[in-house]
Amino acid sequence: MRLTHLIFLLYFFNLFNCKQVKFELAKIEGEQIQITDTLIASSEIEAFIKPYRNHIQKDLDSVLAYSANTYSKNDGALNTALGNFMADAIYSEANPIFKKRTGKNIDMVLLNHGGIRSILSKGNVTKRTAYQLMPFENSIVVVALKKNQIDSLINYLIRKKRPHPISKLKLTINGNDKIIDVKIKDKNIKSDKIYYVVTNDYLYNGGDNMTFFKTNDSLYVLNYKIRNALIDNFKKIDTIKPVIDNRFIQIK
Repeated sequence: MRLTHLIFLLYFFNLFNCKQVKFELAKIEGEQIQITDTLIASSEIEAFIKPYRNHIQKDLDSVLAYSANTYSKNDGALNTALGNFMADAIYSEANPIFKKRTGKNIDMVLLNHGGIRSILSKGNVTKRTAYQLMPFENSIVVVALKKNQIDSLINYLIRKKRPHPISKLKLTINGNDKIIDVKIKDKNIKSDKIYYVVTNDYLYNGGDNMTFFKTNDSLYVLNYKIRNALIDNFKKIDTIKPVIDNRFIQIK
């Protein structure tokens, strides 16, 4: 028993008398590995991911609709067929959700020209098409704006003169950039009305200098990605054939 106590005491004193070892970083070494087609693929990894890759490819390439022509975001000055289609599609898919949750209707849509990242090619339209048009994870939000914010929105469109996708807003200006006519859902803008405007989270947070969204009355997050809304809209349409119209024009 005494021997056990002696061993314990020796261990205890030895533990507390030991000096702590202090480690210091001496150097850092690194190596850059180029990811090129010269790297030899692992057959085991390839075999593991193959069924997942095939499933994703099949899903992305499933045909949802047909595009009557090839449409570009640059085929018009102040509005384009592709931009019009995208804005109208977002309105069509988002409004029922917003209506169900709030009992209110969306008044208009404003997206950004730069957010369209691809043409819409003539032929079959698939989920892959939606990912090409909108590769970002931008989500739909609805912003409640008063007349002074709507005025700022309209002045922004006139000042920038880019075909930002819009829906349910009609704007006509003259050669001096003065407003000839402006309407939302074919009605004059009222000073005492709250307008519910669909945009995406990037623009709401000031993207493309659209700062007027931040001075809002209320914000509604739909948890619905722009890309998913496009896919849902593709599924409902047999043939896509949008046009350039008079939703934003300049008369000179």
